[in-house]
Amino acid sequence: MRFLDSSTPDFAAGFEAVLATANLSTESVREPVAAILADIRARGDAALCDYTARFDRLDLVPASLRIDAATIDAAIEEVAPALLDALDLAATRIETFHRAQLPADLELDDPAGLRLGMRWTPLDAVGLYVPGGKASYPSSVLMNAIPARVAGVSRVAMCVPSPDGALNPLVLAAARRAGVSEIYRIGGAQAIGALAFGTATIAPVDRIVGPGNAFVAEAKRQVFGHVGIDSVAGPSEVVVVADGGCDPRDVAIDLLAQAEHDEMARAILITDSRELADGVAAAVADELSRLPRTAIAGASWRDHGAIILVPTIMDAAALSDRLAPEHLQIMTADPRAFFGAIRHAGAAFLGRWCPEALGDYIAGPNHVLPTGGTARFASGLSVFDFLKRTTWIESSEAGLTAIGPQAVALARAEGLDAHAESIARRLSANAPRL
Repeated sequence: MRFLDSSTPDFAAGFEAVLATANLSTESVREPVAAILADIRARGDAALCDYTARFDRLDLVPASLRIDAATIDAAIEEVAPALLDALDLAATRIETFHRAQLPADLELDDPAGLRLGMRWTPLDAVGLYVPGGKASYPSSVLMNAIPARVAGVSRVAMCVPSPDGALNPLVLAAARRAGVSEIYRIGGAQAIGALAFGTATIAPVDRIVGPGNAFVAEAKRQVFGHVGIDSVAGPSEVVVVADGGCDPRDVAIDLLAQAEHDEMARAILITDSRELADGVAAAVADELSRLPRTAIAGASWRDHGAIILVPTIMDAAALSDRLAPEHLQIMTADPRAFFGAIRHAGAAFLGRWCPEALGDYIAGPNHVLPTGGTARFASGLSVFDFLKRTTWIESSEAGLTAIGPQAVALARAEGLDAHAESIARRLSANAPRL
């Protein structure tokens, strides 16, 4: 864990080193992923079954790629009623928040006499990838599938790996609650290839969303352009900005809530209190001795964690913006004032009673967020990721007469004479011909 003090001469170099840990590289898997994608494109279901046997130790035939309704029903029966109730509450809150995002179509009459507009339409088909390795995340099913359904996407196809045939019942219950019934027991780059290019069993989709490991991230990168993707997501990250009024143990467990995701996850504290900084460092060590995922969280904290000391809490805003974190947790006396100074964050969590974990599950806003500093230019998943905008123009003769001559002039200036002629011939029966 790095400890940095912004008042020391070596701070700039130390902070640059912290920034550098955000870089996600999938270069090492580029070639094997390209080979897998090419094989899926060439051999379809046969290649998909071969890779599933190789990587997930599960023998499948094309007819068994899809999880049937009876299997889903049986899995849901295994889920405790209290967990189903929790899923239902989360799904209801997520749907309510995302339904409020739905945009209205636009139509206006301009002074020249044209009618202009913009129409929103949903995508036809979306593919949802759900991890099944170190952890299975039913919450991600809800966060990815529900916005697509709210947007009006008619087909959502889900892929979830099942190593050794094991399926997480809660993941299937979340899919059922989110309205997803087309589910395939496949994972990895091969699942991304199947969703992007299609096979005899799996129809292709228009956009692929959902987190995954380096192979999945690189596969999404390589199929982008053929289909849309949400992002190439890196390890999870949090910046906690906390003042001296906070409980060090609260801050410590909030940092570890991110660290336990993955050895590559980043958890960073920025504070104006040396006492809090020392208290958090001690509390993290103590909490690590008890966490079930202590090996993962400990490696993350050791290799990517940091505590940064600043003169005043408002000095933390500029540093946070440079980090542009996926999650920004603001634990200050006036969190709204601090948030007002922030420009770059995937999602913000305001106040000492709002741990980031609340947003992971049940608050309502989406937990699929930009990582690795990409919050500088990217946003979290929303209904807009599942909608397209189509602009339209309707013009009368009077409207064309009002603005057409200027369009002709611009077209001729660009050397595009057919463009100019297509307008000019409508302006006057005597317009010159090419």
